[in-house]
Amino acid sequence: MKLSNKKLNSGSILLQAFFFGVISIIMIGALISWASTNIKASRIGLYREQALQIAEAGIDYYRWHLAHASTDFQDGTGFPGSYIHDFFDKDGVKIGTYTLDIIPPAVGSTLVKIKSTGKVLIDPTVSRALLVQLAIPSLAKYAVVANDNMRFGSGTEVFGPIHSNGGIRFDGLAHNIITSAKDQYDDPDHTGNNEFGVHTHVNAPPGSGTNNTFRPLEAPPSPVANRTDIFEAGRIFPTPAVDFVGLTTDLAQIKADAQSDGKYISSSGKQGYKIVFKTDDTFDVYKVNNLISPPSGCSSSQSGWGTWTIKTSGSGNTTFVGNYPMPVNGLIFVEDNVWVEGQINIARVTLAAGRFPDNPSTRPNIIVNNNLLYTNYDGQDVIALIAQGNFNAGLSSANVLRVDAALVAQNGRTGRHYYSSNCGTGYLRSSITLYGMIASNIRYGFAYTDGTGYATRDIIYDANLLYGPPPSFPLTTDQYQVISWEEVK
Repeated sequence: MKLSNKKLNSGSILLQAFFFGVISIIMIGALISWASTNIKASRIGLYREQALQIAEAGIDYYRWHLAHASTDFQDGTGFPGSYIHDFFDKDGVKIGTYTLDIIPPAVGSTLVKIKSTGKVLIDPTVSRALLVQLAIPSLAKYAVVANDNMRFGSGTEVFGPIHSNGGIRFDGLAHNIITSAKDQYDDPDHTGNNEFGVHTHVNAPPGSGTNNTFRPLEAPPSPVANRTDIFEAGRIFPTPAVDFVGLTTDLAQIKADAQSDGKYISSSGKQGYKIVFKTDDTFDVYKVNNLISPPSGCSSSQSGWGTWTIKTSGSGNTTFVGNYPMPVNGLIFVEDNVWVEGQINIARVTLAAGRFPDNPSTRPNIIVNNNLLYTNYDGQDVIALIAQGNFNAGLSSANVLRVDAALVAQNGRTGRHYYSSNCGTGYLRSSITLYGMIASNIRYGFAYTDGTGYATRDIIYDANLLYGPPPSFPLTTDQYQVISWEEVK
């Protein structure tokens, strides 16, 4: 039986219409599904953005809290966290929460970690977290800071910033910026006109465009030469003076804190004490009974001169007092002169020497004649030596000496006394490496213009001191600064 062409065409059209109808339905369904997914994704994106802003609000809140209670790391509760806070919109409607987890600083450090996790009420599955590190910078922001004119000789290499409230003559190699509070000053080491606040006496290098037989004129109104052979990172002067009073930590408070929760050592009645740090988190204390006498004809130009060397020949020159654990608060206060040496391992300690009432003629000193070392150089080991008087390396200090510490001479100088050639072999020394920072009220120096002292002097700045200083070390402000800010899972 044959079908007419009319019927065949009709069936074909119907089939095509059905086919395209199915495709249209599928496409419309896909578009609806895509639109729904896109709307849902947009909604989730909105919720995620809200959660992030809520987490930021948590960080801002705790920065505010620390500004008013700088040592409260328990959100005012007195109990360990986590701490959950409601978050309200501008109309007072609760739209989410933030949860704070706080890691307080280590002993002596100011570095606090805050994790804030924000959530929205409309979708509890959406959350975002921020981890922020806050810290108060310490005054250990310089490799060397002084309240007096300074001179760094040709054998000096410094890794770290340098500042003086006086002028600076630098003839070595500075890898960081050098600043002075002086625009110009009269260098006391020679006669002549005023020179730049930061200047050098080193001849210009070949190819510098300057006759290298002579150094460029380092005095106003001449332009400041670009001496990257000396000042690799440059020099800036004048700059604001450093508040040196703030750098000289309140020794009386350290004494009180050492008496309450640290280690306090009263006057020896002799020459002072020797403290030997040990890697087992303890230290030995010896009473120093006798010092070596100046060799015949030995002379010095320094005030308060002394050999500052413990006598070793014979018996009875030192008396063992005891072995003690490192204090809980990291503070050791000695009301006498102190000789210190040894090595620490994962310890944070401040050793201070002072005598009260304060008398300029009886201020004690801290002396390092043998190596004082860290085991770890990642901020876990930190020592501060704070002397009411001077920080000294004595006549018989090691020929190659290394001191890992933040050194502070509150009212005196950090350095080595001048010893003449009549003082025996001790007047010449090979090299000293100072790892940490130096603060000296009076002009610093471990060598002299006649070639005596330490021939090579390397000063390496420990950047860990800036935000992780030793216990009770002075700070630049009481306000926390943001060190890092990152989103975490």
